[in-house]
Amino acid sequence: MSAASGVRDRARALLPARDDLAAMLHQPRRDLLAGLTVAIVALPLALGFGISSGLGAAAGLTTAVVAGALAAVFGGSGLQVSGPTGAMTVVLVPIMHAHGAGGVLTVGLLAGLILIGLAIARAGRYMAFVPASVVEGFTLGIAAVIGLQQLPAALGVDTPDGDQVAVVAARAVASFAEQPRWVAVAVAAGVAVLILVGARVRPAVPFSILAVVAATVIVEVAGLDVARIGELPSGIAAPSMSFLDLSALWSLAGPALAVAALAALESLLSAAVADGMGVSHKHDPDRELFGQGLANLVTPLFGGVPATGAIARTAVNVRSGAGSRLAALVHAALLAAIIYTAAPLVGRIPLAALAGVLIATSVRMVEVGSVRAMARATRSDATVLALTAIATLALDLVKAVILGLVVAGALALRAVARSAQIRQMPLHPDLPGDHTAEERALLDEHIVAYRIDGPLLFAAHRFLLELSEVAHVSVVILRMSAVSAIDASGALVLKDAIEKLQHRGMTVLISGIRPGHHRPLDALDVINTLRTEGRVFPTTPEAIHAARTHLHHNGILQTTTD
Repeated sequence: MSAASGVRDRARALLPARDDLAAMLHQPRRDLLAGLTVAIVALPLALGFGISSGLGAAAGLTTAVVAGALAAVFGGSGLQVSGPTGAMTVVLVPIMHAHGAGGVLTVGLLAGLILIGLAIARAGRYMAFVPASVVEGFTLGIAAVIGLQQLPAALGVDTPDGDQVAVVAARAVASFAEQPRWVAVAVAAGVAVLILVGARVRPAVPFSILAVVAATVIVEVAGLDVARIGELPSGIAAPSMSFLDLSALWSLAGPALAVAALAALESLLSAAVADGMGVSHKHDPDRELFGQGLANLVTPLFGGVPATGAIARTAVNVRSGAGSRLAALVHAALLAAIIYTAAPLVGRIPLAALAGVLIATSVRMVEVGSVRAMARATRSDATVLALTAIATLALDLVKAVILGLVVAGALALRAVARSAQIRQMPLHPDLPGDHTAEERALLDEHIVAYRIDGPLLFAAHRFLLELSEVAHVSVVILRMSAVSAIDASGALVLKDAIEKLQHRGMTVLISGIRPGHHRPLDALDVINTLRTEGRVFPTTPEAIHAARTHLHHNGILQTTTD
């Protein structure tokens, strides 16, 4: 196959296929109803996350429409619903503070390019390697951050300055204490309670939109003094790249990588959740990255914030009976219709009501049973979960995920390394020929063979302690045939153990080194001297024969023949 045909096949695999259209025509009525349900749920979330990001409610709605439609057509999941999310908002807030609206839009565009590159590089399959404890930890952390972000609006105060969400929340509470605004608190609390209680009593009813409508009507009829969303444009802005500042691209590269990493992580997680909820449905992770990349590449041109697959909206979509991409497309089309026909009404929604929606969302994000089970699983899982959640709250989501992955990887390697063992093995089964009981007794007294089982990695210092306890022995045979892996740290520990044994006057022989293990041993000069002296052997019987010969030459076995 030529390189050109390979590229062509790869591009074809990332683009929509005829099967997608066929699936959309299979049960259109169910998809239309599911799309309507998701749109009702998505409206207050899109407005709330747009405001939380700093770009405003219009940006949130634009993202839900443009990114929602593009990701539905080009993404790798037929059940995924995309748009602005709380996790992405957590990352965007500090970017907004540091670089302004233009910086956020530029970051979204760059993140889209990165995601498309990841899709072409087939990076989607690596999502399976993210530990469940990391996912659970950052979900818990995100929920806390989203809840804290809503405190200023829920308390009816202006959002204080600051980049750290806990500090901003504390300042908001202090401002409220100086001048309480109980109307805003009542609106936010009422909306949150109605959603949480209603979701338990009637899970199929979209209480989020009902609560927002009820709060808006009560505020209007009673003439209550609370902050509103404000004027919204009666349409989606024309595409423009006026926000792009080429001189700022380098400084925005880091935030763009963070946004791309989060978009990939959250979108693939959401698609996996949809697979688990759907019947015989399976997403294409690379195509999902491509769809999210294209969505994030185009959405900033219309003034929208970076988007990802939205787990909550996707779950609603599946539970509502969606069977194809048509449901997500209908959701985007209905939100677009709201922008063009009902913008003035939407602008009258109290900010405290949207804060209540997002507070309820943050509470529902936390699966208490799942967190408790993960914390009880192993000490390592509990550590990773807690560390990731705390880091999400104290640092940011991407750093928290990276930290969680590093710690989880280190703990996993530590567990693997500690699974290695060193065992003293009997000599008789390996000895060729027949031997007298007296000779075997002398051999057992002066020769000892150890077999190292498992990986010889960085935690192999225990071997040194065990080998150091060897006494009253002339020859030590180290059997390496059962070593499954070896790294530089393990090789150095082995070298140190050999040198200590030799320093005590013992002869060290090595047998059964696997072909792939010679490189680290040679590079770190572990066995070069032993090989030169003829003390490295392919098999254990050869090493035992050499040990017997060595003892004879040194007069240790002379008593057996006198």
